[in-house]
Amino acid sequence: MSTSAMPAPLPTPARPGGRDRRPLALVLTANVVSIAGSMLTVVAVPWFVLETTGSAARAGLVAFASTLPVVLAALLGGPLIDRLGLRVSSVVSDAVCAVAVAGVPALHMAGRLGYGWLLVLVGIAGLFHAPGETAREVMLPRLAERAGTTMARASSAYESASRGARMLGAPLAGVLIAAIGAADVLLLDAATFAVSALLIGLCVRDAAGRPGGGRKARGGLAGYRAELMEGYAYLVRARLLFAVVAMVMVTNALDQAWSAVLLPVDARTRLGGSVSIGVVSGTFAAAALCGSLVYGAIGHRLPQRGLFIGAFLVCGFPRSAVGAFVPGLTPLVVSCAVCGLAAGVLNPIIGTEMVRLVPERLRSRVFGAVTSGVLIAVPLGGLIGGYVVQYAGLTAGMASVSALYLLTTLSPLVLPAFRQWDSAAATPHPELSARADALPLADANPSA
Repeated sequence: MSTSAMPAPLPTPARPGGRDRRPLALVLTANVVSIAGSMLTVVAVPWFVLETTGSAARAGLVAFASTLPVVLAALLGGPLIDRLGLRVSSVVSDAVCAVAVAGVPALHMAGRLGYGWLLVLVGIAGLFHAPGETAREVMLPRLAERAGTTMARASSAYESASRGARMLGAPLAGVLIAAIGAADVLLLDAATFAVSALLIGLCVRDAAGRPGGGRKARGGLAGYRAELMEGYAYLVRARLLFAVVAMVMVTNALDQAWSAVLLPVDARTRLGGSVSIGVVSGTFAAAALCGSLVYGAIGHRLPQRGLFIGAFLVCGFPRSAVGAFVPGLTPLVVSCAVCGLAAGVLNPIIGTEMVRLVPERLRSRVFGAVTSGVLIAVPLGGLIGGYVVQYAGLTAGMASVSALYLLTTLSPLVLPAFRQWDSAAATPHPELSARADALPLADANPSA
């Protein structure tokens, strides 16, 4: 990962015939539509469960059921993206999510939606969500090259678009839930997945390319397993990247407890209703959008290790601490504005460095391994958060999340792997690159 001593990435050359920014713009648009819809689900599903059952523990269980399949898909899906191709993976992912999400209000309107069916449908949506996002992220380097821009700017634009979608989606969800009900909001989410699938399927074709340099995939289960292990082996050897993944794994679990349980329960009991969820989440997303835009303009010129550590220290623990000990909506909104601004710079830093550190032929697999790593504890975050609130109370839950967040974000100050960031060891080590090149090729003999 880059340091202040390293030059900013040079612009990648445009392909013959000039720049073509349309494919990159379309992928960003599809991601905005998909994420805006997902924000409707993030707000609507916990609210639907709390409305129909009144149980924080059940809301936590639904969060567990919706995120565990995301982890499984990320754990196992990297080679599948290689085999299907980026465009097909994105389209299939969004299409299945559209059907699964639409099934919730459809069964509810028919009077057939039991709690078990709800768990199944959110699980299916979760299973197919991660491959689509991973495929769109892997498209970025190739589309950035075609657009004639740097990866740092493309990553910042991707993150800014995602943050903008969350900024719009969360407040809209709160208002729509109050106006038409949580079940009907899910129909809108299904429509956004369908639109995203159409945008990628019809408009982003050859520009997306196929990962892995066009190599043939190995046949059979043994070949698939070998391809899968390539990504995880590379991630484990890249100590700095592995340390970042471990840190984000913990904070993502805490974020899930916040968004799936703590904030909805706080909104129902102390903040005045579903609109407050939209206000709080939208403020965080708007501030994060500003943070990612600032990073795109000047952030790559700053010391990356210091920026990463400082932003992580600010982005998480203050909002749950304020929620626990300072009553009222206004203090929470102010704290979320500060936290969001810091959060906005993190993903562009990580995304840019992942592209720099990982060879192109391994990106689908390594990015899949990274996604599974940062998500693996997320199901437990929602589940444990629900039971803590149910049996220990909301204040105890928020205070616990705040304390754990602070301890986690202090870890880069003491863990040796993070000290590589300001040294030559932060660049891809020749031995690491050599090992990556020495990994079995995807058209090797499957029986080997």
